[in-house]
Amino acid sequence: MTSTINVYVEPTPNPATMKFITNKLLTNGSLDFPDRQQAESSPFAKELFKFSFVDGVFFASNFVTVTKTADAEWDELIPILQEFIKGAVESELKISQNQEEAQVKFTGTETEQKIQQILYDYVRPAIEMDGGHIAFKAYDEGVVTVVLQGACSGCPSSTLTLKSGIEGLLKRMVPGVTEVVAEAI
Repeated sequence: MTSTINVYVEPTPNPATMKFITNKLLTNGSLDFPDRQQAESSPFAKELFKFSFVDGVFFASNFVTVTKTADAEWDELIPILQEFIKGAVESELKISQNQEEAQVKFTGTETEQKIQQILYDYVRPAIEMDGGHIAFKAYDEGVVTVVLQGACSGCPSSTLTLKSGIEGLLKRMVPGVTEVVAEAI
């Protein structure tokens, strides 16, 4: 017996991005498709980009966030996307051709691994609740570089979150961290 797939919709702090939550795990990691070209490896994202109003797609755990074009209105798009996502999940449309990208591996020096673990354990859950994702990029001479994805990419409040929240946490928990910066994608 197959269970019914439900899709709930939540706004994110980014007004251009909406979070579509399913009652089924979609992926163990996260996958970001900020444009049509990068979606080629994802049958699910590729189908979403066939809608002219879709400007970005991001998957994590049990949700997908969709970023719309500036000229589109959520009131009209939500029912269309909700129905499409429900059907795609029910038909088990693949999120990625290579499902192994979902494994969590921390690499680098002991300090870099500690930073990645803190981002994963403390920051990721909160950011995912808002429909986004944070990825560790580098650590060099006290400066942690991260990449913001999903709803966080281009969000008006991401700078405040980065500086007052994430930077403060890492400065307290990892000796030597002096600053956290986000790299634009």
